[in-house]
Amino acid sequence: MLALIPSNQVAGWLLIHIHRLLDLIGLEKDKTAEEVIYIAIVACIALCLGWIIRTLILLAVRKFVMLRHNTLGKELVQHKVLIHCSHIIPPLVMLPLLPFAFTEDSLLRTIVFRILLVYTTIVVCRAICSVTSFVWLRFDETRNSKNLPIKGILDTIIGILWFIALIISVAIIVNKSPANLLTGLGAFAAVLMLVFKDSILGLVAGLQLSQNDMLRVGDWIVVPSTIANGIVTDVSLTAVKVQNFDNTIVTLPPYTLISTSFQNWRGMADSGCRRIARSVIIDSDTIVAATPEMVDDISARYPIIKAYISHLRELGHPDYNPGIAVVNGTDSTNLGLFRAYLCQWLLNNPAIVSDQQILVRVMEPSGEGIPLQIYCFTATTKWTAYEAIQSAVIEHVAVTAQDFGLRLFNDPSGTDVTTVNLVRQQQSADPAPASQK
Repeated sequence: MLALIPSNQVAGWLLIHIHRLLDLIGLEKDKTAEEVIYIAIVACIALCLGWIIRTLILLAVRKFVMLRHNTLGKELVQHKVLIHCSHIIPPLVMLPLLPFAFTEDSLLRTIVFRILLVYTTIVVCRAICSVTSFVWLRFDETRNSKNLPIKGILDTIIGILWFIALIISVAIIVNKSPANLLTGLGAFAAVLMLVFKDSILGLVAGLQLSQNDMLRVGDWIVVPSTIANGIVTDVSLTAVKVQNFDNTIVTLPPYTLISTSFQNWRGMADSGCRRIARSVIIDSDTIVAATPEMVDDISARYPIIKAYISHLRELGHPDYNPGIAVVNGTDSTNLGLFRAYLCQWLLNNPAIVSDQQILVRVMEPSGEGIPLQIYCFTATTKWTAYEAIQSAVIEHVAVTAQDFGLRLFNDPSGTDVTTVNLVRQQQSADPAPASQK
């Protein structure tokens, strides 16, 4: 760009016309006015030239995109990469033209020149950051198929670039070498560590999360020490954003996920099945030994367990099959028969996968009764369908338990107390039998 501008000729031509203008208004000997007007004219020329070149480049790119239907060109225009890069043109035009209007010892020349150099540093850094962000975006869309949290690396690179630009700008203002400034910053290393503590911890945590594939955008995570329970929407250098299921946003520092434990449900989503582990409490007073008549009656009512009961009678003892999806009941009690029926019913249920663990087991008894747990996996991970399947299973358990002579435990309610009181009142109001008079 500098070679395209004949600086001495352009500057001489501008100075001649500025002298003529000052002569007309009677300020031909005012050096300050001459310098100010010269700076204003050069700045206007530079800005206009920059605007013209930027407009031509954007028109050319848009024309190319329309003809070729190029995705890369569309994204360049959409993310304003070319606009940010075109801001370099005005200072490149101004730098070769400014020195001709000033003497070497001019204070105004020094101030303007340093301001222009600082501005050039800023726009160059902004252009580099824009290109870097665009390259990262392309990589994230085309190559990052696992949605790894690599945005923290981009933030780190951009932060380093702006830090370098800041050091160069300060060096220009104070007229010192950047190396000397960096050497002096060594004394403030401890302070810098405190100031950038979160950024440093976030960078290390982001690298660990990415390297170990612990977290991706789109994962459902639960962090027990916080209120985060939802989908990860963004992972940056200093924050992990989680959208909870009530549409609230929780922001966590990345190192929180490294320093504490968190639950990632990605494995569940990838497997295609989701676990049900719900318990109902059986009233222990209703558990009785199974008689042959009871077994025959239940087999007639629920034919799906006929084959299993016949198998047990042939064996003469319970069958403790070690498989992951088998019937694991007995025919010695009504609760054992109920367990066998539920296992068989789950195996025949198309909403339950049969290649995962299926259990209907008795848990540790409590003062309320004997907990009966249904452990299985649904054939879908969708929340609505999963809850519907789980509800249907529990509802079926509650209804069929009565046919096996079992009763589910419920804490006494106000209705139960009222019923007992009414029965007692009725008994006390009835006259005694004649034989007791």
